[in-house]
Amino acid sequence: TELYQMFRFNRGRLNQRREKLNCYVSSNTMKKRINEKGTGLVEFAIILPVLLMLVFGIIEFGLLLFNRQIITNASREGARAGIVQSPKLTGPEIQTIVDNYCTNRLVTFGTPVNPVTTVTGAGGGFSSDLTVQVQYTYTFLVLPNFMSGLLGNISVQTVMRHE
Repeated sequence: TELYQMFRFNRGRLNQRREKLNCYVSSNTMKKRINEKGTGLVEFAIILPVLLMLVFGIIEFGLLLFNRQIITNASREGARAGIVQSPKLTGPEIQTIVDNYCTNRLVTFGTPVNPVTTVTGAGGGFSSDLTVQVQYTYTFLVLPNFMSGLLGNISVQTVMRHE
């Protein structure tokens, strides 16, 4: 009970100090506190567009990097098929391999754009180079509305020697 009485005494002193402080607070300060009730909502409304643009920017650039990886892998697949298979594949056959790889894997929310594939050195002899270049334009969904001239041009080139 001694601990309880000590706690009760300290609580009483705390209440006395609060009452003294309340006496010193002017009425203007109280009015100011009452008028600041909606500031949090206003600050949130100001920050929300910036926050949303940041979130959508992260998502869009993540998709851009993902599609770049897909285009890189498609170029490698086409080049590898062109140097290994016997009989040697022609340029249009390698383009078909690249297009088939991209068709099932590219992520886009706008109108789908087919990659442009350029093949040089197809059907070449032993130790000659086969070059597969793939170009793709990623169409941004949200960010171009805020930043004009934003293009996602992806260009990848793979060079392998015929075996």
